[in-house]
Amino acid sequence: MTALWTLWNDVLLPAADSGLQRLLPEAWRDFRFMRYALLECLFLAPVCAMMGVKVVNFRMAFFSDAISHSAFAGIAVGFLLAALRPEFDPRVAMIVFGLLVGLGIAVVRRRTDLSNDTVIGVFFSTVVAFGIAIITIGNRTGEFQRYLYGDILTLDAADLGISALLAVLVLALMACNFNRLTLIGLNDELAASRGIPVRLHDYLFAVLLALVVTASIRTAGILLVTAMLIVPAAAARNLARSCAAMFWWAMVLGLLSAVAGTLASFTAWFDNVGTGAAIVLAAAACFAVSLLFARR
Repeated sequence: MTALWTLWNDVLLPAADSGLQRLLPEAWRDFRFMRYALLECLFLAPVCAMMGVKVVNFRMAFFSDAISHSAFAGIAVGFLLAALRPEFDPRVAMIVFGLLVGLGIAVVRRRTDLSNDTVIGVFFSTVVAFGIAIITIGNRTGEFQRYLYGDILTLDAADLGISALLAVLVLALMACNFNRLTLIGLNDELAASRGIPVRLHDYLFAVLLALVVTASIRTAGILLVTAMLIVPAAAARNLARSCAAMFWWAMVLGLLSAVAGTLASFTAWFDNVGTGAAIVLAAAACFAVSLLFARR
């Protein structure tokens, strides 16, 4: 792990940053936080769009919303642990808590007769109440602003490294299991009859979705992170005629809206607009345009 971090921090990230610096206009190339924000868009926006295709087709929007709000409780736990041990990174607790909630929902959903919405609703309300209980006890409400609304302009090398690693994992999953996941989403009993390990794929997708959502918190914030998954995929569904075409359309629209929103938030016209909000509004604009082609 140390060798991988050294490779990323000393070789890969400087090379990507230098290449982006040569491509950007002069108004943006001299600001490292801006280059890091655009690199985050290049890593994370296509990943969110890829996962969003499955979220839309599987009707799992509420599931991703529950994961994003579990990050609220995870950050609360992280700040509590950081108060006891200053060297502890609260982001670790956010990721671990998101994974536990994602797996918990998947396990309970498989082992009970309750509907998906009911199981997700129980977890959703519980983690939000748990997070509120912790921050009100510690009176740390001011520290949660950047996680509620997102702050892509404050990313560091560790954030970018997590996003790059996550992009590789999601690409590998989609390359190897895209058809299997599609069949499971359509009919899990038919998928099981074809020899596909449905439960394993269900858990794997839940874990990766939890990782994607928690990694996107710093970009769009807890309140808007689900939109990064849903809106580009919904726009792609209006434009595509097949599942594969929807996949590629979602990647293009997700990347386009992320880059456009980030650049727009750094212009004089939108100087005080949050970057996460600008990204989601750009994605919503793509969705509005896609509606014009939906009937056609």
